[in-house]
Amino acid sequence: MSSRLRKLPPAVLALLAVFVLGACGDSHTKVTTGTYAGESGANAPYLDVGPLKYEVQLSRELNPYNSEDAAYLQGLSEGERKLTPGQEWFAVFIQVYNDTSHELPSSSDITISDTQGNTYIPIVPSQINAYAYRPGPVPAKGQLPIPDATADLGPTQGALLLFKIQTVSLDNRPLEVKIVDPTNPAETAQAELDV
Repeated sequence: MSSRLRKLPPAVLALLAVFVLGACGDSHTKVTTGTYAGESGANAPYLDVGPLKYEVQLSRELNPYNSEDAAYLQGLSEGERKLTPGQEWFAVFIQVYNDTSHELPSSSDITISDTQGNTYIPIVPSQINAYAYRPGPVPAKGQLPIPDATADLGPTQGALLLFKIQTVSLDNRPLEVKIVDPTNPAETAQAELDV
């Protein structure tokens, strides 16, 4: 061991060892479960759903009176925009990666649920909402949101999945996102969200 390394406190050496050993993982391991924070506070896992990889960038409640959040609510009909007492807006921002050499469809079956079994499906705003996640083809060696698109350049760098949830679900955490492969419904992945 070099004299520089011997002078480091044992806690620092242990931390270095964790980083080095963590880099030795199998990059071909299929990940279908995880938490937003990942294991031990590491970054969120890339969830394998069929041949595509999904990563939750961020999840949080939305405030319709906040200027940033108001942009995420554009393109809703008047009926969709209304919240009943006990409802909240909740957003999940994701990226989808296609590492294959051909175009593939992204999932149209993404839900969130709480620990009491309440499950929510996303509301898809009209085309004027530049942040919304829209299921469709992911280009070969490409991603959603498309690079340099509004959603990609926005603060979250992810495509918006917009949910109306019951406020009580925030008490029944952790919330979990579930993604189903559009070509093989038996292929799913889920991860806890960071609410």
